[in-house]
Amino acid sequence: MTENRLARSTSPYLLQHKDNPVHWYPWGPEALAAAKAENKPILLSVGYAACHWCHVMAHESFEDASTAEVMNRLFINIKVDREERPDIDQIYMKALHALGEQGGWPLTMFLTPDGEPFWGGTYYPKEAKWGHPAFVDMLEAVSRTFHTDRERIETNRSGLLEALKTEITPTAPIDRSLMMAAGERLLSLYDPEHGGIKGAPKFPQASILDLLWRTGLRAGNDKAKETFLHTLRQIGNGGIYDHLKGGIARYSVDHLWLVPHFEKMLYDNGQYLDHLVTAYLATGEDLFRNRIEETVGWLLDEMRMEGGAFAASLDADSEGVEGKFYVWTADEIADVLGEEDAALFAKAYDVSPGGNWEGVTILNRLKAPSLSAKEEARLARLRKKLLERRSGRIRPGLDDKILADWNGLTIAALARAARFVSRESCLEAAQSAYDFVMETMMHDGHLGHSWRAGRLLLPGFASDYANMMNAALALAETCPEEAMTYIANAEKLGKALVEDYQTAEGAFYLTAADAEGLIVRPVTSADEATPNPNSMAALAFAKLYILTGKTEYRDLADKVLIALSSDIPKNVFATASLLTAFDTRTNGRLAVIVGPSGSDPNPFLKVLSKTVDPALHCLVLESTDDLPEDHPAKGKNALEDKTTVYLCREGACSFPITRRKELEEALTVIS
Repeated sequence: MTENRLARSTSPYLLQHKDNPVHWYPWGPEALAAAKAENKPILLSVGYAACHWCHVMAHESFEDASTAEVMNRLFINIKVDREERPDIDQIYMKALHALGEQGGWPLTMFLTPDGEPFWGGTYYPKEAKWGHPAFVDMLEAVSRTFHTDRERIETNRSGLLEALKTEITPTAPIDRSLMMAAGERLLSLYDPEHGGIKGAPKFPQASILDLLWRTGLRAGNDKAKETFLHTLRQIGNGGIYDHLKGGIARYSVDHLWLVPHFEKMLYDNGQYLDHLVTAYLATGEDLFRNRIEETVGWLLDEMRMEGGAFAASLDADSEGVEGKFYVWTADEIADVLGEEDAALFAKAYDVSPGGNWEGVTILNRLKAPSLSAKEEARLARLRKKLLERRSGRIRPGLDDKILADWNGLTIAALARAARFVSRESCLEAAQSAYDFVMETMMHDGHLGHSWRAGRLLLPGFASDYANMMNAALALAETCPEEAMTYIANAEKLGKALVEDYQTAEGAFYLTAADAEGLIVRPVTSADEATPNPNSMAALAFAKLYILTGKTEYRDLADKVLIALSSDIPKNVFATASLLTAFDTRTNGRLAVIVGPSGSDPNPFLKVLSKTVDPALHCLVLESTDDLPEDHPAKGKNALEDKTTVYLCREGACSFPITRRKELEEALTVIS
């Protein structure tokens, strides 16, 4: 039977292609069986719903009947949503890198009927240009080679399979000097004027920013800390930020943070929110507080789905044009605001008759980051008017699938924002999203990865378990009454992670033991736009050790870090989050605040927040009697009905602290 089989999918990305004349299969046994039966190579196309160049290739080629005829005649065609199946994406993207290609999406790979890669690329234009052959010419050449030059296919196939093998070679534990050297190396890559890594395009690089901040703290390096803050200021003032509604786009195509690739991803904004909290605590700047409020508002208004969890992304395109929903002309702004107000707005937001990008204006504050308080109040009113006008435009598409791992990142950030910014809606949102994932996305005690339209994709990935562990632990620190319940939930997730995903060396495979068989079982130490699952697992187990005192969690964190430590010197840029986990493991401390019912822990919490140390954790309890037996603070309760703090580290706790000044002095020692 020849047909497009994507209509039965739940992935919004696959459904975008359900009416293509291409006879698409989703990934699965049916497609592989067809390739073997017909002795055809497989054309694997991987993308995601918010991907601009995926749309371009679809419009040019996959919607074109003549191109589809060639694809259908010569190949078995498989379409994959990389967000729904990161395991498949990771395997074949690694194969593309082994071919010497930079990578990106759409990912276009050519496979044997057994699913083994032998050639590939990314976007192929319909007509030859930019040094790329025409897509149909490429298809015919690949098919011809597959059937007539099997020796060449075999050489490529065997070489790529060898490159896909993962050898875990545990070495000595990571040491502090490696972390400091990595921080210095990464700092040297930063743009001192515009922030971010030098050159273009500019990505937020969340994992690298995390490490930069931590090494700045540990080394007392003010330049590293200021680089972190400067980068966040530039992002918050740049065109990559949505100045009318909040939230950041995926990246900036230039070196100024001015012109975004307009898609808005949940994972970017979860990590961005966490960084904004750190920056606000460190500086008290209105810019960071405003961006927190605006970004949370965008998450709650536009990304929160029925049930409380968050959707995956907003598209870059609307009406077939990238960025059309977000850009403005000077005339339209004047029409909405009137001449006088439009003049003020133009001064603040870089509006000009000729525009700042392809004849239109991307709103930004790079040239006028701050005006007087009176002008800023007036600008806030003007932004509301423009937002109301924008709301009447045709909106970008929403990828409304719910991913457990991306929600975990966002839940943790919202919980932290709730602790330090005192916005009640942050905590409510974090808890409701957490409850959705832990209830609706659980099946027989196993966590799923993706949920949409009542269907759950099982089994989940290591990233789902690790990120939801960290989400649970963030809520444990934010919700004193339920702290022990959240910690217990994290322990259950950790137990399942170890049972179903752990390698013999102590790291974690991406896929579960009972997952569908692929040509390899991927395990990685490399960060992508999100921190890699091994880093997040090591971080979660390190935090569990800090919060519970149970040495089994210390040992699990150490196993991951030792197993993958040899990867770090090879590429500190791609393994920054492993060093972040190492920092929490070795510099992690816990403040246990114990007070009688009705006592106020806030004076001590304010002191703790001023340290802006992400490795410093906190539990607020009425009694330490509920702590695990292994915990060093067990039985150390409030003195004389006074709120009392114990600083604990590596199985030992400080003397009881009952005054703010004592706590400030105890925290001055930076490890």
